[in-house]
Amino acid sequence: MITRIITYTAAFLLLLSGCTVSKDISTPVNTTPAAFRNGTEDTANIATIQWKTFFTDAALQKLVDSAISNNYDMQVAVKNIEAAQLIVKQTKLGNLPAANLQIGASINRPSDNSLNGLSLSQFLGKSYVEDYSASLALSWEADIWGKIKNQKAKALATYLQTAEARKAIQTNLVADVAKGYYNLLMLDAQLAIARKNVLLNDSTLRIIQLQYNAGQVTALGVQQAEAQRLVAVQLIPLLQQTITIQENALSVLTGVVPAAIERSSELKNIVAAQNISSGVPSQLVSSRPDVKMYELALTIANANTGIAKANLYPSLTITAAGGVNSFKASNWFNIPASLFGTALGGITQPLFQRKQLKTQYELAKVEREKTVIQFRQSVLNAVGEVSDALVKTTKLKEQETVATTRVNTLQQAISNADLLFKNGMATYLEVITAQSNTLQGELELAALKKEQLSAVVELYRALGGGWN
Repeated sequence: MITRIITYTAAFLLLLSGCTVSKDISTPVNTTPAAFRNGTEDTANIATIQWKTFFTDAALQKLVDSAISNNYDMQVAVKNIEAAQLIVKQTKLGNLPAANLQIGASINRPSDNSLNGLSLSQFLGKSYVEDYSASLALSWEADIWGKIKNQKAKALATYLQTAEARKAIQTNLVADVAKGYYNLLMLDAQLAIARKNVLLNDSTLRIIQLQYNAGQVTALGVQQAEAQRLVAVQLIPLLQQTITIQENALSVLTGVVPAAIERSSELKNIVAAQNISSGVPSQLVSSRPDVKMYELALTIANANTGIAKANLYPSLTITAAGGVNSFKASNWFNIPASLFGTALGGITQPLFQRKQLKTQYELAKVEREKTVIQFRQSVLNAVGEVSDALVKTTKLKEQETVATTRVNTLQQAISNADLLFKNGMATYLEVITAQSNTLQGELELAALKKEQLSAVVELYRALGGGWN
């Protein structure tokens, strides 16, 4: 009769095993605009380009490859994936019963004046009793309310999150290495500009010194020319220091001991990508790893809510044990006489636990709602980053065009001022001013070129490029 009751109860509850006690929240739709500000509605997207194709500089490709292989953040991300894989494999066994092998032996010697002692002496003719047993115990919980199913879904989403986290680290890493490399090329260019200006100032200083010796200019002219020369001279050690620091930073990113960084090109030979395709905002959900992580976080939040709700409902547990048992070691494995078996089925319904289960469920729902908000915020941030990068690539190109024209004009002004000065038609102040303006203009032009390259890299990263 007991067996039938357990069987019928289990069959009834198993019919409910496909039911869900918590309705999942789907990924929010219409969270993105139709197009990026300053962008187009073209669905072509540079994020789909592999980084080895996007970056053509050989030295930069070598640096990025080293960073992906050796960077310690990347290595930790890989280990996180391995750990998540183990958890997924473990949760796949959630529907299987738990099994324990138990072997035990005991001797009990009661008091001679106790009821047990008197009974032993009367029926067994000895003052102690032995007990030897070996059994296999099984325990299985029916997944009536989808708790185990949600645990599997949670583990899988967590694993996928770790994979997206590795992608997110790689996209940032590729962008950081590229921007660091372009910054290094800019510093090289600025160092060359400073050295060229020192030579130019040396030439001007010699002419002014000759004029001073001839009584044509005062000592003030010599001092101002020397001061202008020292401006360029001071830049050289400053730029050399910054170059070394940038090389050290790139070395750390690539996972090697700080050392000199190889360059295979110069800043002036690097051409920023033209006609960049940004695609449409809706693609960010699938292309940006960090946005995808928040989408998976919603899956985890749904699973946690389902688990918390399932804890409020009855649970069916079936246990069984079987083995051999004997009061004498000599008869321990006397089969079938020593065989025994038990089976038990039980339904447990939580009644009063100081409202802990109900509170856990309500907290899970709140956390799920927070996850939806965070997902929406991640999409909004991504759209904003892409829009920022788009306007930078456009406006920095315009600034570079103006700066190039200005530098060309200033370089012509230096030549004219130098020629007029030698013929006595211009003062040394005009020459010094022209040299100072040209130095600043050339330095600014190099910085603008680097900023333009960095803006393209940032757009590539903001769209989700760099992990493939």
